[in-house]
Amino acid sequence: MDEVARLLTLLALVGAALTLAGSAIVWFLDETRRIQRTLTLALGAPPQPVLTARGRGVGIGFDLRTSRVVVVWDKGAWRMDYRLDELMGVELVVDRQVAARAFRNEARRPLDHLADPEERVRLRFVFDDPAHPDFLIDLWRAEDEDVRGRLTADDALLEANRWVSRMEALLRRPAAARPTSSTAPATVMASLPAPSPAVDTLSDGWNAYDHEEDETGSPPWDDEPADRPGAIT
Repeated sequence: MDEVARLLTLLALVGAALTLAGSAIVWFLDETRRIQRTLTLALGAPPQPVLTARGRGVGIGFDLRTSRVVVVWDKGAWRMDYRLDELMGVELVVDRQVAARAFRNEARRPLDHLADPEERVRLRFVFDDPAHPDFLIDLWRAEDEDVRGRLTADDALLEANRWVSRMEALLRRPAAARPTSSTAPATVMASLPAPSPAVDTLSDGWNAYDHEEDETGSPPWDDEPADRPGAIT
């Protein structure tokens, strides 16, 4: 009887250890944490402010001390760095129309139409880079409606509008002097497995939400990441 008790106790301990180990792995590999780690590694400090979209595997982070912006996709496996003065503006796209926008040296176009979105609520960050001029993050899609933990369409709209206001305040800051070199902005990629060629170029608010994986790993700008100069795999 004592042998049986010891065996059961041992099995219980092994089961608890495996459960803890599995939980630790899941925590470490959590999509949002991976994006945060990539942003922190790229910026050299925790990003502030930061916007991520869990399940879509994308995010954008700022370091206002060093005037840098980093965008990441494929759950943080790929990233690109910009100077803050290369950020030209942001657009709030509701369904297929630009509902609000804030651009450098332009008057802000505020959100004045609060009708319920039907397809998506999207933020489009625009950069002064002919090769990769924008970065898209979807805060809400129609298929999110019945997914537990997702933003509702109204909440996504309000969050997106807050980001337009946030970017307007940031863009009012004096732009730093640009380097005299004519070298194109550096593209920096995380040394993780290269993404697959197909991509859904679309992409939460400050926190992210669980759902099925719908990104395929390629950058939001094009369908042929391998042709982009400066990529490091």
